[in-house]
Amino acid sequence: MLDSTLQNQLKGYLERLVHPIELLAALDESDRSRSLAELLDQIAALSDKVSVRPSDDARKPSFEIRRAGTDIAVRFAGAPLGHEFSSLVLALLQVGGHPPKGDPEVLKRVRELPGESRFETYFSLSCQNCPDVVQALNLMSVLNPRIRHVAIDGASFESEVEAREVLAVPSVFLNGEPFAQGRMDLEQILSKLDAASPERERSRLEAQAPYDVLIVGGGPAGAAAAIYAARKGIRTGVVAERFGGQVLDTLGIENLISLPHVEGPQFAGALERHVREHGVEVVNSQKAVQLLPGASPGALSELRLENGATLRARTIILSTGARWRTLNVPGEDRYRNHGVAYCPHCDGPLFKGRRVAVIGGGNSGVEAAIDLAGITSHVTLFEFDSRLRADEVLQRKLRSLPNVEVRLNAQTAEVVGDGHRVTALRWMDRADGSQHELALEGVFVQIGLKPNTEWLRGALELTERGEIVIDERGRCSVPGVFAAGDATTVPFKQISIAIGAGSTAALSAFDHLIRHGAQAEATEIEIAA
Repeated sequence: MLDSTLQNQLKGYLERLVHPIELLAALDESDRSRSLAELLDQIAALSDKVSVRPSDDARKPSFEIRRAGTDIAVRFAGAPLGHEFSSLVLALLQVGGHPPKGDPEVLKRVRELPGESRFETYFSLSCQNCPDVVQALNLMSVLNPRIRHVAIDGASFESEVEAREVLAVPSVFLNGEPFAQGRMDLEQILSKLDAASPERERSRLEAQAPYDVLIVGGGPAGAAAAIYAARKGIRTGVVAERFGGQVLDTLGIENLISLPHVEGPQFAGALERHVREHGVEVVNSQKAVQLLPGASPGALSELRLENGATLRARTIILSTGARWRTLNVPGEDRYRNHGVAYCPHCDGPLFKGRRVAVIGGGNSGVEAAIDLAGITSHVTLFEFDSRLRADEVLQRKLRSLPNVEVRLNAQTAEVVGDGHRVTALRWMDRADGSQHELALEGVFVQIGLKPNTEWLRGALELTERGEIVIDERGRCSVPGVFAAGDATTVPFKQISIAIGAGSTAALSAFDHLIRHGAQAEATEIEIAA
C-alpha cells in the first residue's frame, strides 16, 4: 500500500507519538478489507507505540485509531489514501498525544462544547476540499470526549451514499441528520455548533484598532499583498471568507515558476503560513458586505462584515477573486449538490457508472469531460457556441474517447429532477430552435469565472462584467483603495500574475500612506532605512 518513501516519512512522524495507540480494525473477506489490513500492518511495523487488533464495527472495512486505555479516538471507514493520507497522519499523531496546532482560544472553545455530537463525513479520495473538514472534525473528537467522528470513503460504501443521497463531497451528518456540505474549517464548524460564537467574534473585531493596510481576500494576490505590506513594518490585516480562494479548488498547479507541480490546497496552506509568519492578523471565515471609502485621501475607510462588525483602515486592498459562473436556469439551485456540481475532481467519483453532462467547451469544460469519461458511463459535453474553445491538444484527447459526445450550439434550458436528485437536462439547439431532453444523473457546470464584486457596486468604478477598474499601480477610482488579482481588469487571470499584482498593490498602498501623512512611526523607520 505504502511505498518505501512514504513509509520512511511516516516512520519519522510516528517518532513524535507520546502515547501508545491501537488500530482497531473491522474487516471482512473483501479485497478492500485485505488492502486495509495490509495498510494497518505497515503502519504498526513502523513504531513500537502502534499495535493492531480486531474490532466488530458494523462498517467494514473500517478502523479506529484509539489512544490505549482511553476513549480518545477517531474512525475511518475505508482506506484514507490519496488526498486523505494527510488526514490519517494527523489523526495518528493527535490521538497519540502530539500537540495540535491552532489558535489556543479556538481549541479551548472546542473542549468546552456541550452535548453529545456524532459526526459522519463522506469524502472521496480525489477531493481536495475534503481533508480540511475531515481533519477539523477529527481534531474536535480528540479534544472533546463528547464528540465522535467517522470519515467515510464514499466509493467504499456506495449503498450508504445512495441511501443518504450523497451527491457532493464533503457531506457531513450530525447525529444522523444533514449538517453541512462543502469545505469548512474548524472555526466555521464551531460557529454552526456554538450559538454565541458569532456575537463573540463580532465584538472582538469591533474592538480592533485601525489597520494601516487591510486586505480583503486571501488568495495569491491577497497573500502577496499582506507579505509585502507587513515587511514594511506597518499594521496589516487580511479578511477572507476562506484563505486560499480559488486555489483551494485547483487540483494541480504546474505553471508556478521554479515549482513544477503543487496541489492547490497544499499551496494555499503555504500561503497562509507565510502570511502568518509576518505577524499579519488573519480574520478568517468572514465576508465583507460594504466598503465605505474615506472622505479624503488621508481619512480612514470602513469595511463592514456580514456578521455586523466594522473594521477601519488607512488603506484598503481588494483581492476578492472570482467564483464559478452559474447557469441561472430553472432547477440549478434546486439540485445543487444533488446532481448539479462544479468540481469534477471532488464529486466525479460519486457518479461512477452514471450518465452525466458537462456544460462548457473551454479548457476547464473539456478537461472535466476527459476526467469524467474515465469514471462515468457516458459524458455529453454541451457548448453554447458553434465550436469548442479549448486548446487543440485537449480537443484531440476528447475526440479519442468512445463514451463522450459533444453538442455544439446547445443552450441549456432547465435542470430536471424528481424532487430529490437530477434526472435530465433540457436544452435547445440554437441552430434550428428545436427543444430536447437528455436523461442523465449529473450536470457539471464549467462556464468560467465571475468576479466577487457585487458588494462593491456604487463604492468604486467597475466594468460591465463587474471587474474592478485599476491602473498600472493597482489604484482604484477611489484614493486609498487598491485592488489586485482576478477581480480586476488585469487581462490574464493567472496565479503568478495575481501574486505580482498583489505585491504592486501593497507597494502602492505604502506609497499612499507616506504621501498622505497617515503612516505610523514605523514608516519613518522604514524611510530612514
